[in-house]
Amino acid sequence: MSQPRMIKRPAKKRTARATTAAAPAVPLTDFLDAAGSLTLDERKILVDQALLLLSENYVHLPLKIAMHAVNPVQRLRVMRARMERQTPDTMQPEWMFHREMSSIVNSVRDLHTNYLLPAPFAGKIAYLPFMIEKCYDTDGTEHYLITQTVTGYEAPQFGPGAEVTHWSGTPIARAVALNGERFAGSNEAANLARGLESLTLRPLVIQAPPDEDWVTLTYVGLDGSDQELREQWKVTDNLPPMTNLDAVGETSAAMGLDLDSDEKSRAKKTLYVRDVVELEGGRSSAELATPAAVTGTDLPTTMPGVFRAREVSTPSGRFGHLRIFTFSVTDPVAFRDEFVRLAGVLPQNGLIVDVRDNGGGHIYASEFTLQTMTPRRIAPEPVQFISTPLNLKLCRRHQFNPSGIDLGPWFDSLDLAIETGAQYSAAKPITPEDGANDIGQQYHGPVVLITDARVYSATDIFTAGFADHEIGTILGVDDNTGAGGANVWTHGLLASLLNEPPPPDETSPYVALPNGANLRVAIRRTLRVGKLAGTPVEDLGVQPHETHRMTRADLLDGNVDLLNKAGALLAAMPVRRLDLKTSITGTTLTVAIDAQGIDRVDLYLEDRPISSEDVTGPLSIDILDAAAGQVLRADGYDGGALVASRRQAV
Repeated sequence: MSQPRMIKRPAKKRTARATTAAAPAVPLTDFLDAAGSLTLDERKILVDQALLLLSENYVHLPLKIAMHAVNPVQRLRVMRARMERQTPDTMQPEWMFHREMSSIVNSVRDLHTNYLLPAPFAGKIAYLPFMIEKCYDTDGTEHYLITQTVTGYEAPQFGPGAEVTHWSGTPIARAVALNGERFAGSNEAANLARGLESLTLRPLVIQAPPDEDWVTLTYVGLDGSDQELREQWKVTDNLPPMTNLDAVGETSAAMGLDLDSDEKSRAKKTLYVRDVVELEGGRSSAELATPAAVTGTDLPTTMPGVFRAREVSTPSGRFGHLRIFTFSVTDPVAFRDEFVRLAGVLPQNGLIVDVRDNGGGHIYASEFTLQTMTPRRIAPEPVQFISTPLNLKLCRRHQFNPSGIDLGPWFDSLDLAIETGAQYSAAKPITPEDGANDIGQQYHGPVVLITDARVYSATDIFTAGFADHEIGTILGVDDNTGAGGANVWTHGLLASLLNEPPPPDETSPYVALPNGANLRVAIRRTLRVGKLAGTPVEDLGVQPHETHRMTRADLLDGNVDLLNKAGALLAAMPVRRLDLKTSITGTTLTVAIDAQGIDRVDLYLEDRPISSEDVTGPLSIDILDAAAGQVLRADGYDGGALVASRRQAV
């Protein structure tokens, strides 16, 4: 890793003016003075329940022990034994307890598996009033630039474009790497991405508070001068989460969400994108009754916190750019339909789907959307439980779908595991296959998917599905995705599953956690389909077909070089079009076909083959014995390969 450029002359120390935050903020020191009320017995409960989830529910435990040479279960046992020798007067300070719990859980390098701090940390963010992002010169030299500041924040020659060289005296690249080691990235790219992001923003529900009360930032100012400032950590409220993930229901059971990224995404809106917060009315991922545009160049959308759609002009042509900020929604069909609507308004000669920084959400939403960009039938990723008596008990109680959570597909294999010695259950999909294929392809132009190392969970699943179904080209700004391949459940949801529907299970080992603390665990691991069928997503992730190192212009001028690279990739891909116009007279259906990049069309009515036609120009075909309301499907081929498909009710 190259080192940043060193300061050439003594830096001038400056004190920044007060931060203007979106909500009342307090210094970190004041916040911590009022925090901490866990008793020794309450701490023992937290350790015991963490032991239970990791040893009985955690699907990746064997993988993590093998890949990272860690033993979190033994560390928790040692911690618990030491607590037996403590008293309320001799127990460690609460911040040390939280730090040790976080360290043990983070040791497995799994952003799905977390210790969530109790009140007053939940719902709070610690922040510095600026964002730092990394870019590269053409020779590969790294630079760390200020890209955002909180409204009203000022410091000498400071703002977007100022270059950070040192962090509290440590060269910035080294500070990022050291910070990244504290968090749970599954690979080096993910570690560095998390380390950089957490330099200035920490959701206190999932990350221990900063050790330092303030940081000293050394930077090259906007005028090229060498500058230094000291900035104090502050604490404020975050936006609320999309839904209650402890509640028993289909949404909470189908979550694939990196909570750290989700918390940070909401925090960034709170600090930097107040227009979206106001449009959403303070509700995360809200669906509006009337589409609205955040800026003048954006297409209006009913989900301004979820999508950003616009046309972009590149040297290779004009294309659509559709940013997906999150899959964390309550209605996956509404998500899919809004994606389709926006893609339909954008240019049809090429689409850039951009999922950078997307920590996931509803697994259905991610896999329902794949079908809209490919003629191939989507095979949702299958998932597996680890074989334990507790997971068997959960599946037995919910094998007939009494609560809306159907665990029946996994029950038989878990029930046999004692006899067969199988480590995992059978692999079955979470996403309903019919839902993943119910509307088929809607966008027929070429597609480029942009990823980075913060892509995680349901977004990793989306990216894996994009690759496995060969939908298009993946362009990564990092060498891998975050590599989070699992469905995640909270301790609250696990406890509720043994209590609902009534009567509750009196033998349930889950105990209520104190002060609003919580635990999350990767409960079912995901496996790839297609050519890599059976390969886990966890720790391996999805590698892009092409890479692009972010430039200074990308950070300061709307990702211009990144989008130009994506445009060049699109321009080299074939453009397809398959348009149908139908009319029915009596029982005769007339189909007019206008196609591009297709040499044969096969027609199906209600999935029954009707006709196969060579395409040399516009076609008109009459189909007898048709009826209004039936579904016509046209599959387009080029050189014998299926390249386009369209469905239409007649």
